[in-house]
Amino acid sequence: MKKIFIDGAEGTTGLKIYERFKDRTDIEILKIDSALRKDENEIKKFINNSDITFLCLPDAAAIDAVKLVENPNTVIIDTSTAHRTAEGWTYGFPELSAEQRNLIASSKRIANPGCYATGFISLIYPLINAGLISKDYPVSCFAVSGYSGGGKKLIAQYEDPERDKKFGSARMYGWGQNHKHLKEMQVITGIEKEPLFSPLTTDYYSGMVVQIPLFTDLMTRKVSIDEVRDIFAEHYKGQKLIKVIPIGAEAEKGNVIFSDEMADRDDLCIYVTGNNDRIVVASSFDNLGKGASGAAIQNMNIVMGIDETTGLVWENIT
Repeated sequence: MKKIFIDGAEGTTGLKIYERFKDRTDIEILKIDSALRKDENEIKKFINNSDITFLCLPDAAAIDAVKLVENPNTVIIDTSTAHRTAEGWTYGFPELSAEQRNLIASSKRIANPGCYATGFISLIYPLINAGLISKDYPVSCFAVSGYSGGGKKLIAQYEDPERDKKFGSARMYGWGQNHKHLKEMQVITGIEKEPLFSPLTTDYYSGMVVQIPLFTDLMTRKVSIDEVRDIFAEHYKGQKLIKVIPIGAEAEKGNVIFSDEMADRDDLCIYVTGNNDRIVVASSFDNLGKGASGAAIQNMNIVMGIDETTGLVWENIT
């Protein structure tokens, strides 16, 4: 039985990880006294007594927590931004390739992807890998998320019964093109420049859609929308937690995709829409699921050598 510690268990991601453990009998949760949850000596003891520790902390605190590790067998899964492109850390996106999944399985330091980055990478990486778009392609990305992705402060603002009425409309931000996920978006996909990224949050709790527009005449070769979909289908063939939706399936929903359709789930769906000249590829998932805590548990399961969907909520879509 693996011993698991969550450093930052009272934050949004930490709580969601803990919730997913409620029916697990193959792990033991090490629970720190809430009065001592910021005591460095106590945290150090729990980290080094664990087989796997989740860091659900701000960046600076995550960096400090890693310095406390003395047990060479303790696996750290960091959900912060701090180590996603750091040397010596494995990026926790197993669907990139079989090699990536093997790296995760053998790693002691795993950086969990960001939510927007998960959607972006799921779309761009297969296209780069297949040689369909060049690394200097001018990538733009537009995304909408539930307000839970902003953490406790933003959640409190949206759920305040006396909130300003402006919170009932879309909240567009990231105007300076300096979003914290941009670095991993570039590094993990291998594109030459950070993408133009326009995110927004709006008045619902969780779920997100990340969209990338593509001009087929700017690709390395002229392809049809069906060929683009086939590239995704081949890349994610056999994956349980990423499914590529048949072209035109959105018509059954009135030719719309609601950004909260994957709320409370840990899988991700990819849509390929448009026509043979202009294509939009989109990923739909829960920012707290495959975009955070669900991905963290998937990585833990891989490290444990068990079915990676254990304890997760997903649907076997064909």
